[in-house]
Amino acid sequence: MKAEFAPSLMCMDFLKMKEQFEILNDRIDMYHVDIMDGHFCKNITLSPDLIKVFSQIATKPMDVHLMTTDPIDWIEIVAKAGATYISPHCETINTNAFRVMNLIKSLGCKTGVVLNPATPLSYIEHYLDRIDLLTIMSVDVGFAGQPFIEEMIDKIKEAKRLREEKGYSYKIQIDGSCNKNTFKRLAEAGVEVFIVGSSGLFGLNEDLNKACDQMFMDFEEATK
Repeated sequence: MKAEFAPSLMCMDFLKMKEQFEILNDRIDMYHVDIMDGHFCKNITLSPDLIKVFSQIATKPMDVHLMTTDPIDWIEIVAKAGATYISPHCETINTNAFRVMNLIKSLGCKTGVVLNPATPLSYIEHYLDRIDLLTIMSVDVGFAGQPFIEEMIDKIKEAKRLREEKGYSYKIQIDGSCNKNTFKRLAEAGVEVFIVGSSGLFGLNEDLNKACDQMFMDFEEATK
């Protein structure tokens, strides 16, 4: 499967938002939208109102990552705002995971789920067959620019093995420190969708077209 790239929109330059979307629409595969409530993790980032704005400009799917204590309160709101995928954290839905998955589907969105670095894959094994996108955090939640947690390579390999053994259909996505230093190991382990933020895309060059060129070059060099 061809590698896909999902810019993390919390890292974009909001003074150049329209211009950056016009560039990215032609060059990437989906967008990653972080919703943080200040409780599940100690930060507050994007919002449903921003998703409404993004959806007027974006021509690629949007994956909304719900870093919220009560994701079920947000699901209908972000679906109506323009989400394509809705990805709550498994740590927040273990008491109502099947209801959450059914709600996401009923709203016409694709189902995702996110695992924190310390959460084992076994935590979600009973509904892996219901998800379209599996996101593995390779840094602790909340802030950009953190160092890669090496133990996540084994978790990615396990996710790929389970998918092949059980015939599941989810894509494997990685969130955190995706850049030239980690592309090779992540791709070899089984990652298909790379969320790129400050170190993998936006911080590479002030000219976003040149930054995209550099990102693709870094990936090609790392994985050839």
